Amino acid sequence: MKRNFMDADFLLTNETAKRLFHKYASKMPIIDYHCHINPAEIAQDRRYENIAQPWLLGDHYKWRQIRTSGAPEREITGDADDRVKFQNFAKMLDQAIGNPLYHWTHLELQRYFDYYGVLSEKTAQEVWDHCNQKLADPSMSVRGIIRKSNVKLICTTDDPVDDLRYHKQLAEDPTWEVKVLPAWRPDKAVNIDQATFVPYIAQLSQVSGVAISDFASLKQALEKRLDFFGEMGCVASDHGLDSAFYCPASEEEVDAILKAALAGKEITPSDALKYKTEILLFFARQYAKRGWVMQLHYGAVRNTNRRMFEKLGPDTGFDCMGSTLDAVAITRFLNELEQTGELPKTILYSLNPGDNEMLGTVLGCFQGEGIRNKIQQGSAWWFNDTKQGMEQQLTSLANLSLLGGFVGMLTDSRSFLSYTRHEYFRRILCNLIGTWVENGEFPDDDDLLRPLVENISYYNTKNFFGFEL
Repeated sequence: MKRNFMDADFLLTNETAKRLFHKYASKMPIIDYHCHINPAEIAQDRRYENIAQPWLLGDHYKWRQIRTSGAPEREITGDADDRVKFQNFAKMLDQAIGNPLYHWTHLELQRYFDYYGVLSEKTAQEVWDHCNQKLADPSMSVRGIIRKSNVKLICTTDDPVDDLRYHKQLAEDPTWEVKVLPAWRPDKAVNIDQATFVPYIAQLSQVSGVAISDFASLKQALEKRLDFFGEMGCVASDHGLDSAFYCPASEEEVDAILKAALAGKEITPSDALKYKTEILLFFARQYAKRGWVMQLHYGAVRNTNRRMFEKLGPDTGFDCMGSTLDAVAITRFLNELEQTGELPKTILYSLNPGDNEMLGTVLGCFQGEGIRNKIQQGSAWWFNDTKQGMEQQLTSLANLSLLGGFVGMLTDSRSFLSYTRHEYFRRILCNLIGTWVENGEFPDDDDLLRPLVENISYYNTKNFFGFEL
């Protein structure tokens, strides 16, 4: 039977799926434990002048596809009028069949703007006018959008040198009820082979009040910042790693490598890996001591187009998926921590879906200590948060681990309209579970099904990170 376009039962192909989504999943709050939104915009309760601002500003997912459709760069990231940029976005959508952007866009139109039509090149003016009229309402401020989305907690992505002033402001604001917590993202302190490393260490030294001259003083400075982040409610770290590596070295070796880098000497690839391994082990031990969750995002090949990188900078749509990961490197890294009881709760992500099964088997090697799903596979991420990508990740995880303990979805987004990605995920989750039930592969018993759906949607995240809500 022909289905209507993105109706109330969108992606729900059987009666069990419909029941599970509408009765349970759709009612659960949202914890967005990994995103890239700017906390200043929440603190200042930003208002938008037009729909292009929340939709297109800083969104490299969309820029990438508009670029592919043939629009000139000036009308994507340049100084062209917002209306022109929006028109290019709408025109691109006409070609985006099968792309999650098509679904995300229309879910956002439905949930935030009460628009149930289709955005296309032909309807762009109608949608532009409709959405801008809605955005003029005070309830469509950033805080209003968050409230409308039933969000209870947000973890931003923050550098160790950040002063977290907006997190403090929000925590002390009696008119604001949603928790906004920092997440520790120390990539600049890890990437010793980047030109930005030495200036960054100087900045870290200034902020921490520790004169950094060797590995011991670097760790001292980072511990002070870890303490500060902990005082501000941080319980999660996040690392962006191009690949998996494990190249242990002595303290003396790492000390010499760091001193060479600080002196402006070129660092060899093997020395860079030694330093990176030891600084990551230091971080992991700190997380274990503090009860934080360690998140490792592997596998992005970044800034592949040098000309466009020099023109636009990072995070503008020129990254791609890397090759599959080295399981030996991952397991040796985790094993080093496991031997001394210093392996923190960990979430492993790979940008390459070819790693799903491998990661699913790695998890089982390091579970234990009475902690439910202590080592997790992260949700389908970035290029994988498609319908097919989510189904593949969920199926693989169910096959090889315990799906019922999975911490579920995140937005990984810079847009406050992206919370519908949680709905997209929940619909796919419920449809997959519903299919298994209707195939006779799992009992049709809501005493079993309800906690599965509600836990994966919300409670597992709350409990795994230890969020107080």
